[in-house]
Amino acid sequence: QKFREEFEVERKKKKKMTGGGNSNEDQTLANQQTNIDESTVKEPLDLVRLSLDERVYVKLRNDRELRGKLHSYDQHLNMLLGEVEEITTIREVDEETYEEIIKSNRRNVPYLFVRGDAVTLISPHEIRS
Repeated sequence: QKFREEFEVERKKKKKMTGGGNSNEDQTLANQQTNIDESTVKEPLDLVRLSLDERVYVKLRNDRELRGKLHSYDQHLNMLLGEVEEITTIREVDEETYEEIIKSNRRNVPYLFVRGDAVTLISPHEIRS
């Protein structure tokens, strides 16, 4: 849907710049637009687009992981997730034995906005670790 809107905006801009445009050209462009398969992947963000309204796994900086339903995103990978499970991993070193202690905190959030610069990985499928 978004791609089609952007396509129409670009087509209108070209038409204004060229002073009208050829109706055959417009028809050809329209035919090409309708023939585009929405499941094709031509750019990296197309994989994210195909995951809309699906559950995704998102890995963030500072040992944070999210699993939730992808509702929307933008070119910066800012995302709105629903039905989110957040897992925060804390690593500590015992001062006496020098053993690494790993603790995980989990919480469930109905909706969560994720800032894109914190994202390190997005997977359209669940990853089990």
